[in-house]
Amino acid sequence: MPMNWLERMIQYKDKAKKARGSGTDSIGVELFMYPVLMAADILLYQADRVPVGEDQRQHLELARDIVRRFNNEYCRGNSYKARCKRAGLASRPVFIEPEAMIILTGGGGGMGSVARVMIMSLMDGTSKMSKSGPDDNPHINVLDPPDVIREEIKCCKTDSFPGRIEWDNPDRPEATNLLNINATVQPHRSREELYEEVRGTLGDFNPLLTNAIMAHLRPIQKCYVEVRANEGYLRRVLNEGADAADEMAQRTLKAAKVAMGVLIPQKYIDIIRERNLNKGVANKEKKEGC
Repeated sequence: MPMNWLERMIQYKDKAKKARGSGTDSIGVELFMYPVLMAADILLYQADRVPVGEDQRQHLELARDIVRRFNNEYCRGNSYKARCKRAGLASRPVFIEPEAMIILTGGGGGMGSVARVMIMSLMDGTSKMSKSGPDDNPHINVLDPPDVIREEIKCCKTDSFPGRIEWDNPDRPEATNLLNINATVQPHRSREELYEEVRGTLGDFNPLLTNAIMAHLRPIQKCYVEVRANEGYLRRVLNEGADAADEMAQRTLKAAKVAMGVLIPQKYIDIIRERNLNKGVANKEKKEGC
């Protein structure tokens, strides 16, 4: 894979630019190689649809580029068919091109109908919410108890605009983010209905948002407690999933090695081993005869 495929990744370029601006000479190779590792995780298990955010779409396109390059390079011609036949594999492309599955949230009609929403940080309405953020309250954890959620919303960044809270005002990213969170945790309600409910300022809206988040997370947290309490069931599911994933990974890895011509089928390994063994026995008998 050409290095310039990775150099054109927007996230890499943005973070490299920030690193240079802060006086750092370079950034770690792990950031440079991250899209390749992401592609490996997708392709190893033959995923055909991948749920990603809009910010990861370019990385998924890189995975598709890798698939096309590999299949065109190694999965064509009579020699490939012959290798597959010897290995007992179907002579088809090793990898499939995964499709991006962008999650759509929001209500229907009017103010945006089905809106594509990215949840942003509670401390910066222009930055994606992340558990690795530098701030004390940049995110909400799925298992956060009510008092923690209440405090996180209470401490989140707001603005000083007077009057009613506004949706999609570019000058009010924090307000838009909180309204988007409110819509995300209430997907059965339209944006118009939700906005009609919010008639006050950001300060008036925060208690409504807190209650909506807690109501949304409550059944998830209840299910977590029930599943976590049954350790035997949990371990069984994890082990079954691990076995299935390992089986799929081994099949994919074998097919890739056969396509590249770096895998010797087991029967040929056995033949070589037997020949070497017989040769060793013959040499031993010859020495003993002398």
